[in-house]
Amino acid sequence: MLNIHNLSVSFGGTFLFEEVTFRLGAGDRVGLVGKNGAGKSTMLKILAGDFKPDSGVIATEKEVKMGFLRQDIDFEEGRTVLEEAYQAFEEIKKTEFRIDEINHQLLTRTDYESQGYSELIEELSDLTHLYEILGGYNYVGNTEKILLGLGFKREDFNNLTSTFSGGWRMRIELAKLLLQTNDILLLDEPTNHLDIESIIWLEGFLRNFAGVVVIVSHDKMFLDNVTNRTIEISLGKAYDFNKPYSQYLELRHEIREKQLATQKNQSKKIEETEKLIEKFRAKASKASMAQSLIKKLDKVERIEVDEDDNSVMNISFPVSQVPGRVVIEAENVTKAYGDKTILKDISLLVERGSKIAFVGQNGQGKSTFIKAIVNEFKYEGTIKLGHNVQLGYFAQNQAEYLDGEITLLRTMEDAATDTNRAKVRDMLGSFLFGGDDVEKKVKVLSGGERNRLALCKLLLQPINVLVMDEPTNHLDIKSKNVLKAALQKFEGTLLLVSHDRDFLQGMSNLVYEFKDQKIKEYLGDINYFLEQRNMENMREVEKKDVAKKEEPKTNNKVSYEDQKKGKSLQNRLSKIESQIKELEINIQKDDKELASNYNKLIENAAFFMAYEKKKKELDKLLEDWEIVQADIDKMN
Repeated sequence: MLNIHNLSVSFGGTFLFEEVTFRLGAGDRVGLVGKNGAGKSTMLKILAGDFKPDSGVIATEKEVKMGFLRQDIDFEEGRTVLEEAYQAFEEIKKTEFRIDEINHQLLTRTDYESQGYSELIEELSDLTHLYEILGGYNYVGNTEKILLGLGFKREDFNNLTSTFSGGWRMRIELAKLLLQTNDILLLDEPTNHLDIESIIWLEGFLRNFAGVVVIVSHDKMFLDNVTNRTIEISLGKAYDFNKPYSQYLELRHEIREKQLATQKNQSKKIEETEKLIEKFRAKASKASMAQSLIKKLDKVERIEVDEDDNSVMNISFPVSQVPGRVVIEAENVTKAYGDKTILKDISLLVERGSKIAFVGQNGQGKSTFIKAIVNEFKYEGTIKLGHNVQLGYFAQNQAEYLDGEITLLRTMEDAATDTNRAKVRDMLGSFLFGGDDVEKKVKVLSGGERNRLALCKLLLQPINVLVMDEPTNHLDIKSKNVLKAALQKFEGTLLLVSHDRDFLQGMSNLVYEFKDQKIKEYLGDINYFLEQRNMENMREVEKKDVAKKEEPKTNNKVSYEDQKKGKSLQNRLSKIESQIKELEINIQKDDKELASNYNKLIENAAFFMAYEKKKKELDKLLEDWEIVQADIDKMN
């Protein structure tokens, strides 16, 4: 599907990558990995046609459709969820709009014998055929199915996109890509801001995707569960193996070890040959042999070992002082945004030394509760910090608080105190900002580099309680591993919000799930939580299956009435579905008749009036179906 040959890109005279070559075919699910700043996002932009390389060729097969999920999503203000999702069907919507225009003209015009009227009928026939080919009769239903599959509820469909959090807006963008039936999907950090349940759903979808998927992600578990191939960009080169990420690392390590051993043997032989040359040079009778050995040595192809960028952060979180036994005490915390209540009567006691993970779907209140703890806004209830608590807070969008117009060194110096100002250069160096890098402006840094700078800045203040909201967003895998190790060694109290299952493993001994304005406690780590949630989900499925198979026992009048009402609703739903099916068949017959016999229908205004009436009846029946289905859902 896609061929990349000798691709090179440079910035300021330095190659980001040089003469990179690879081919992508159907079924390839590629993890594009590398350190922050290695050029992964640039590579995706080149493949998508957003950015031109310095040299090289990108060739695609004819009529290949490509969808690109970017890190930054920018929706047009004023659109609802459905309206934004429908942007996936630009050609269908244009065709639909023109068909409606023509139908309106045919209903209002009376010049049935005119050339213009005949041309309208002919255009309508062509457009109707095109509309059917494009899938115009199915796109509304498909859109609803995808949105429901991604976790939206029907009552969300007509809400403005601006009322949703970043994770939910990412799902809308993802829905658009899935609805476009692309041959190639380019996904830049698709798991950023997605909750664990959404990531698991996305894994299942991508594993079954028939086309090509190229994923830039720093989520090791996500890559292992989805990809079957890994391309790593490191120090300007690309290393390509048909293995998921973890298996690729092992294989590359083995290959490098073999290269080192072979290089060592070759070096030994070269050294021995050079000694012979020096020995023979001293004797005139052996001079010809010396020249022969020199020529032989010149022909030897030197074995090279793949370069490996092993530079990592050097990070630790020292505890400033020992706080009291209770570090945070929350009672009846309630927070609402307008009419929407996010948290209701949340009470929580955090003891010194606790390692707590907050999990749950986006929009359920994890970050809201974190912001309440650090007193970012007003809320109902009380939150008290314990004796000697010195709280360090890393926000989900912490990097956005950095001033892009000042240098890295100035950023640190402005936040430093008299006691640590002299250490800022050393601190920046430990976060991989050495030499002239400290004089760069913040705005030129990549997302991962900004996160590293924000973490470095956090260490300028005394801390014994760390509150971290998605600290791994944009960090490369090596940096995440270093951060994880530092947090595991942290002797203070840790409150952590994260969607990264691999990062969360071994990080907490207590998990709180945020759901439906409440929290639920799980006494274990993230693996224990996922096991329990799977069991709970299975029990819910079993309960519904039993309810369908068994007739509920009625011990009183109320349950009998509910049963009676439920049966009535089901009968009504079945009747509406039959009417919808019948109408859809009739409308399709009218479309075909209109396409093939338009000359006979030129003067038949009654036909068009009946046609429009059927479409309106179908819309009304679809609305009735939604209302009845909602009533049934409430009873279950």
